[in-house]
Amino acid sequence: MSTVHDEIVIDAPIDRVWETVMDPGRLRDWVTIHKSVENFPRPPLRRGATMDQAMSVRGITFRVHWRLVELDPPHRACWEGAGPAHSDALIRYELSSDAMGRTTFRYTNEFHPPGGRLGSVAGRFIVGATSEREARTSLSRLKALLERG
Repeated sequence: MSTVHDEIVIDAPIDRVWETVMDPGRLRDWVTIHKSVENFPRPPLRRGATMDQAMSVRGITFRVHWRLVELDPPHRACWEGAGPAHSDALIRYELSSDAMGRTTFRYTNEFHPPGGRLGSVAGRFIVGATSEREARTSLSRLKALLERG
């Protein structure tokens, strides 16, 4: 298993951050590895909502079927993903606000590659620091997007 955790403070109200991160149609605006998304309902999303996302890491494009398994607007969402070759992932969004109207956005991604221990080693090699770098860049893009207005 590979886990990436990052967080960023965004000078925007929690509701605006929530609306942006929970709109699958906006993924292209901030997620660096995002290629496309299909088969998703219109926001606001409900628990059980699904979407199919194409992503690219190190030149390899793959598809993940996501299901929204936890939802506590505007504070918490958790997506479970089923990827290629029986891989799976979990993405967690946790948001909190402060007295100044800023939002702290915490992002966690757990990736479980196929193939047991050997798959975990290969997954770390393939994904490695790329996941952390892409998460940091994605959060920075989200911050810039929301602070621009």
